[in-house]
Amino acid sequence: MSEEDLRAELERLRKENEALKQAPKASVTMKVSEKGAVSVYGLGRFPVTLYKEQWIKLFGMSAEIERFIREHNHQLKAKD
Repeated sequence: MSEEDLRAELERLRKENEALKQAPKASVTMKVSEKGAVSVYGLGRFPVTLYKEQWIKLFGMSAEIERFIREHNHQLKAKD
């Protein structure tokens, strides 16, 4: 590649990088894992993956989880 080509490529990559920085953060998404579990992406660095029975059990505990969070709110941290 010529020096001019390298400069053009560098400028293109800089623009692409800036566009990626400006793009809105990805929303929460889901997919079926290789082992047949439900993986939820976008809540943190790693996906949350549970089998359907585990999700159903967790959903059934939602009121209990909400109550626990309210009772321990002073101990819990919130991620910005």
